[in-house]
Amino acid sequence: MPYWSENSRLDNLVYFSYNFRMENIKRIKLRDFEIGGDKLTILAGPCAIESQEILDQTAKGLKEITKELDINFVFKSSFDKANRSSITSFRGPGLEKGLKMLQEVKDKYDLPIVTDIHTPDQAEVAAKVADIIQIPAFLCRQTDLLVAAAKTGKIVNIKKGQFLAPEQMGSLVRKVEDSGNTNIMLTDRGSSFGYNNLVTDFRGIPIMQTFGYPVVFDATHSVQLPGANGNCSGGDRRFVPVLAKAAMAVGANVLFFEVHPNPDKALCDGPNMVALSDAKDLFAMCKKIFEVVRGK
Repeated sequence: MPYWSENSRLDNLVYFSYNFRMENIKRIKLRDFEIGGDKLTILAGPCAIESQEILDQTAKGLKEITKELDINFVFKSSFDKANRSSITSFRGPGLEKGLKMLQEVKDKYDLPIVTDIHTPDQAEVAAKVADIIQIPAFLCRQTDLLVAAAKTGKIVNIKKGQFLAPEQMGSLVRKVEDSGNTNIMLTDRGSSFGYNNLVTDFRGIPIMQTFGYPVVFDATHSVQLPGANGNCSGGDRRFVPVLAKAAMAVGANVLFFEVHPNPDKALCDGPNMVALSDAKDLFAMCKKIFEVVRGK
C-alpha cells in the first residue's frame, strides 16, 4: 500500500517524521533479486547507445564489478535521447535498432535492462526488451505516457522533473497505480536552481519514500549543467561521488549512474558520466554506506 497523504505539504512532512519506516517500502521482484530490499541495486550504463562495442564493453565491465561486490545490477542505455539542446545533437540509433542492440546485451550478458520511452506508442514495443520502463524527468507529468508504461506490466521508473517538489510525485504514483501497476520506482535527479544549474535537496529522498516505493538517486544527471555549453549541456563529474555517498547516507534504495569507457569522447552527456575505470571504487564505497545505514 502507498504511504502518501492527501493532505497539505506540512501534513506530509509530519506523516513522514512519525510514521515512516524503511520496511514500509515495497520490495520489487526482478529476476532473482529484490529492488528496495537489503542489498544495493545499481542502474548503470552509457547515456545513449553509441555502438554495440561500447554497449558490450560497458555491460561486461559493470557486470564483473557488481558481481564481485555483490550488488544487484540493471544495465541502462537509451535508444533515443529526444530531449536535446540542438537538433543536430546525437540522439542514438532509434527505437527498432536500439532495442535490437539492447536485446543482444541482455542475451549475451544475461542482464536485466532499463531504458526510457518518450511517447505512449513506444511502451509496448520497449517492454519486449526492457525489464524497467523509465519515464524521463521532463515527461513525468504526461498522463498518457505513464498509463502506457503502467499497462506493460513492467516496473515503471518515474524520474522526478527538475521543476517538481518531491511531494508532487504522489499524483504521478497514483496515475500508475490507477492503471493497474504497483511496481514503481521514483528517481531524484536534482532540481532547477537558477539558470544552467541543478541542486539536490536530499530531503526529497525520504519524502518520496513515504509513497511506499523504492527511491533511486541519479548521481550523474544531478551534476548536469543544463544548456550551459550553449548548444549542449555541461556537467561536472567530480561531484558524482559526493552526491552518491550523500544519497546513500540519507537512505536511498537504488543508485543510477551513467557510465562510459571514455566519457570525454562520449556523444551524449559526457561531462557528467563516470568512467568505467572509476566505477568499482565508487560502487564499493556506496555499498559500504548503504549497509551502515541499514545496520549491517
